[in-house]
Amino acid sequence: MTRIAESELIINNRGAIYHINLHPDELADTVITVGDPDRVTEVSKYFDLIEVKQQHREFIAHTGFIGKKRITVVSTGIGPDNIDIVLNELDALVNIDFTTRTIKPQLKHLTILRLGTSGSLQSAIAVDSFVAGTHGLGLDNLLHYYRLQNNEEEQQIIQQFIAHTQLSGNIQPYLVSASASILKHFVDGYYHGITTTCPGFYGPQGRVLRLGLANPLLVDRLSSFRFGNHFISNFEMETSAIYGLSKLLGHQCLSLNVIVANRVTKQFSKDAKAAVENLIKKSLAIIEQI
Repeated sequence: MTRIAESELIINNRGAIYHINLHPDELADTVITVGDPDRVTEVSKYFDLIEVKQQHREFIAHTGFIGKKRITVVSTGIGPDNIDIVLNELDALVNIDFTTRTIKPQLKHLTILRLGTSGSLQSAIAVDSFVAGTHGLGLDNLLHYYRLQNNEEEQQIIQQFIAHTQLSGNIQPYLVSASASILKHFVDGYYHGITTTCPGFYGPQGRVLRLGLANPLLVDRLSSFRFGNHFISNFEMETSAIYGLSKLLGHQCLSLNVIVANRVTKQFSKDAKAAVENLIKKSLAIIEQI
């Protein structure tokens, strides 16, 4: 078995993985990711018991129990680049032997759920609504560094999406499906649609402040895209990376987002904090049972 070098897998002095600062026995099999470090406590305050609290840079992690369900909540910060760190390190914690620095012969499959905020791309999906992403459609480039293969339907959706949006040649979209075994639990009270992931908040999401856009019609074309029953419900900055890396690493994942802005009707939530709180409470009640 090939040994993974110290420069590739960085373990700190207490035996924890470098960025998210967790030891293998401090990670639960069910993981909730949140972008905002302050949101970790907003989730863990509902735990009946918190057994682990760790922090390094923007990565805060709490592990505890709701009833008999052991859960880790970890902040990722913003963007696909941070997801690359967090997903790879979560996998390393369960599937690499830190003593021998070798891949374990029996691999473990985590359940990973994102609780985040996003912008609606459909007028009917109002602010404060919840969306469960059936797919993650990436406009970032993270998964192009890995060997991701799309099935026939995913390839067809991507081709139709490129033709419809008329994206420039330097953007190569990719598409990854959510885990059907988790998605089926999040039906009542959740819209289902494709969640698009952008590599930035302003230009990549069609916002204009002082800079002009290379694709000024992007939001309109995202909103109007259709492929059979599939449509783009919302966009944000993490989902496609979570879906892509989870698929490649063999983990089950789902992205759940609350709508804080509707980019079609130009509305913003009057109480985004309360909207996030509602997403956390509703989703935790389901997560406890799966």
